[in-house]
Amino acid sequence: MLLYNSAVSGNCYKVRLLLAQLGIGYETVDVSVVDRSNRAEILGELNHGLRVPTLVLDDGRPLAESNAILWYFADGTAYLSEDPYARAQALQWMFFEQYSHEPYVAVARFLLAYSGQPELFERRRERLLEGGYAALDAMERHLERRAFLVADRYSIADIALYAYTHVADEGDFDLAGYPAIRAWLGRVVAQPGHVTIDS
Repeated sequence: MLLYNSAVSGNCYKVRLLLAQLGIGYETVDVSVVDRSNRAEILGELNHGLRVPTLVLDDGRPLAESNAILWYFADGTAYLSEDPYARAQALQWMFFEQYSHEPYVAVARFLLAYSGQPELFERRRERLLEGGYAALDAMERHLERRAFLVADRYSIADIALYAYTHVADEGDFDLAGYPAIRAWLGRVVAQPGHVTIDS
């Protein structure tokens, strides 16, 4: 298997984390998240969205979008319930991650820490922080009463939201006021096979 990957991308990290926990080997091709000038050449035939992660399966079929890749590999494993309601809840949190969390927490992190143009963050600071904290507030309320996001067991819903939440400080988010999230982050790190974003 071949993973078109960026070492700093939380979306790519989600895939690397699940594959590590499943014990699935793969090779990587590094793709810059800043310089996108060669994206069409590298990914054009595999992913018309030209985004990473993009995975090429052993049989040559490509698969894109981090949460779709998580779903593909988690199906039939302990990381995705067989119960229809729990599966729908996992999707609920994965959609939340892409629509309510990532556009603020991940974008703030990218602009501030990786874009090379931190002034772009300053122009959007108020909106990014407002949206990101709204997402973190929702997670905090949910995690106050449970160990993990879905059915009190670690799943791809946790992987999806862990990826950018655990590095939220790089986007100027302060998790000091989120004890439930911080405890949950610790439980995620304690899972067998856990790897760090920089590994």
